[in-house]
Amino acid sequence: MSQTISKDSHKKSLNEAFVNSFGAYPVGYGLGIVILPLSMGWIQQDPLIANLAITMVYATVSFARSYFLRRIFERLGIDDNFIKLAIKLIKRKRKHG
Repeated sequence: MSQTISKDSHKKSLNEAFVNSFGAYPVGYGLGIVILPLSMGWIQQDPLIANLAITMVYATVSFARSYFLRRIFERLGIDDNFIKLAIKLIKRKRKHG
């Protein structure tokens, strides 16, 4: 029994890490398009403070993204598979739209 729980827990952790990692790419890319051009002059004037501020923005967005994704999984009752989450969202959209 504990081996089943362990496997389920590992599978859940693996899927959550996958969603977080690959969900981060488009968010980070979009954030980079906005933040990096705005900070070009600032990085040259005060590189330490600029890098700390940029890192803080990325960390804050990462925390919010992780929290938001976790809440979606919990609300929809899907805790083991990103594909199941996508299927459930598509079904809901077809049902209501």
